[in-house]
Order: sequence, then C-alpha cells, then structure tokens
Amino acid sequence: MMTSNLVESFRLAMQALAHNKMRSLLASLGVVIGISTVILMGWLLNGLNSVVNDTFNSIGVDMLYIDKWQWAGGMSWEDMRKRKDITEAQINDFMEYSSSAEAIIPQLDMWAGSLTYKGEKYSGLPFVGTTSKFAITSSGVIEEGRFFNEQEERVGSKVIIMGTKSFETVFPKHDGLGKIVTLNGKKFQVIGCLKKQGTFLFDMMDNRCYIPLKAYKNLYGSLGSYTIAIKAGSEDQMDLVRDQIRGNMRSARNIKPGAVEDFSINESKAFSSSIDSIRAVVGTVGYGITFLSFFVGIIGIMNIMFVTVTERTREIGIRKAVGAKRRSILFQFLFESSALCLVGALLSFVFCQILVYAASQILPKYIEALSFLKPYLPLNLLLIATVVSILVGVVAGLLPAIRASKLDPVDALRYE
Repeated sequence: MMTSNLVESFRLAMQALAHNKMRSLLASLGVVIGISTVILMGWLLNGLNSVVNDTFNSIGVDMLYIDKWQWAGGMSWEDMRKRKDITEAQINDFMEYSSSAEAIIPQLDMWAGSLTYKGEKYSGLPFVGTTSKFAITSSGVIEEGRFFNEQEERVGSKVIIMGTKSFETVFPKHDGLGKIVTLNGKKFQVIGCLKKQGTFLFDMMDNRCYIPLKAYKNLYGSLGSYTIAIKAGSEDQMDLVRDQIRGNMRSARNIKPGAVEDFSINESKAFSSSIDSIRAVVGTVGYGITFLSFFVGIIGIMNIMFVTVTERTREIGIRKAVGAKRRSILFQFLFESSALCLVGALLSFVFCQILVYAASQILPKYIEALSFLKPYLPLNLLLIATVVSILVGVVAGLLPAIRASKLDPVDALRYE
C-alpha cells in the first residue's frame, strides 16, 4: 500500500512539472548554479590532488634527503645558513654505517650555473654532481638517451644529462643527444634527457642538469655543502631508514646526545602542511560560494513550491475529499521539489562537462600551471551532485509540502 502511494505521488508530481514546463525550468536554474559550483570545485580539487601526488612522486615517496637546508621551511634562513656544511669526510663516515638503505647518493649542487651551446649562453641552470645510482631514483628516469654508468662516474667523464625544460630550452628541436655543450670552459657531451618530473607546485627538477660527481668537482671544486639522497627501497622501510640515518649523521657530525641537530632530513611529507594550506584555501572559498549558491537556490524553489501549493489548493481539497492521506500529499510535493532539483543537476552535468572540456583544452595553452586540468568529470562527482540535488529538493520542498498536507479539505474546496 505504501509503495503504491509513493508511485502515485511520483506520477502526479511528474504531471504537475510537465504541465508547467517553463516555470519548472526557470526554478531549476536556481539549482544549476549551486550544483555546478559543487561539480567544478570537486573537479578542481581532484586535479589538485593529482598534482600533489605527482609532486610527491617526483621528489620520491621512498626518498630521504639529508641537507644543510630544510626544504619546506619551518625555521629561519639565517639559522640554517649558520649550520656547518656537510663535508665529503662526513659522508664517508656516514656511508660506512648506513646499511638499511637501498642506495646512498652524495650530491653537490650549483643553483645558478650556465652552459654554452653554439656561442649562446644559457644562465640560471641548476647543476648537480651525482653518482650513477641516481638513475634508480624516481627523479632519474630517462626519457631519451641514457644515464652515465659507474665507469664514467669513476673517471669523471665529461657527459651531461639534462632535465626536460633545460633540454627543450637549449635544443628546441629535441635534437640534443650527442651534441657538445660547454660548462665552465670544458666540453661536455649530452647523453640523456630526463623524463618530465615537475608540476606547478614543484618544477625546479626539470631545469636541472646532472654530471658525474668527480667531473663536477673538477669543474667547480668541492666547496659547498653536500646533499645525501637516500633511497629507502620502499615506503615501508622509511621509518627504519630515517631512524638509522639520523643516528649515523649525528655521529658523523659529532653531535652530542641531547644536542640540537644541525642538519635536516627532507622528504615528500615535509610539503604536506604547505599543500594542505593550499587545499584549505581553495576548499574554503569554493564551499563558501557553494553554500551561498545553494541557499539562493533553496529559497527560489521554496517560493515556487509555495506558489504551487496556493495554485493547487482546490486540487488538494478534492484529493483529500476522495480519501487521499496527508502523507500522499506530502510525498507528492516533496517529489515535485526534488524533481526540480534533479532537472537542475542534469542541466549542470551537461553545462559543466562542456565547460571543463573547453577549459582543459584552452587554458593550458596560455597558463602552463593549469596543465593538470582533466577534460572529463569524475563519475563520483556526478553521483555526489545527484544525491546533493535530491537532498536540496527535499529541504526546499519540506515546508510547502507540510503546508499542503495540513490543508483542511473543506477550506481547500472553498478556495477561489
């Protein structure tokens, strides 16, 4: 019996909407804005999460980096500057006792180097002196050519591997493999180009150029602080490796028990707080706009439903006079308001899909940072938007439906 009442209420609601097509459409437009905001915000946040994951992967989810500097901030630059450099002797002591890691890779960095090709100088390029083991890290994946091998590392061969952005800058035709470039007056052969690693949150890795550590020291000397890249082997090993290398580095730097460490262990998780702040700002603004949009939509549909109840007062009286129960009237108007919102959701799906496809095709051409935008809407967003639209319809139609269900049949039949 309950099921038949629900079916009958649904049928009458659909008939009422079909009878007032234009008004139903205009009422639904109020919801289109709110649902569209929900969908677009979810689409944007999904894209941002994808960028975050790509950023973590580019740094290496199983990588730790011992450095004089703390990458994600949290302490003053002046305090970090006062720290002593990490030296080659300390690295040798450190490596002797660090056995739990898959690979330990000492590095020297120059943040603003330059190279010359065919008489043209390219400045501001970061240069890294490293070992052949860097090739097994997530940052050492080769797109074209190869990485240097142990023999080339040992003798300090004059070979260079370039990041995607630096490679494209120097060789816009992508014909750089085998070409000779000049670093600090010395000729180096380009033997590889790394796979694109960067995102708009962290894109410096695509500018980097890598040469054997011995060749780096021959060019620029051993001055400056070393960085030690440590590949744990898996995320499960991270805690074990982190604890061991902290103790070994304290020992290598002669830090007494209880004294403050004068080095930092950096990893992808160190950026979580910064990224969470970005998410929070985007989410707060977006959900604030969404709330206002839904509030306006609810008020609009509620007004329409009150008008509908008033216009159909005699109809309600007739239905009650022939035996319709209060819940039947209540469900009819709730179905009607929910259907209005569902129509708004369907219109939003079409509008948003057109919008996101156009945005994903056009905006990245002008703003490279927006290349993470996807040309489609995730299915889970559409399901969430559908449920939300129905809930909005129930909320917007509840008071008018209660009013309709409480009408006295005698008074309703007299209504003109």
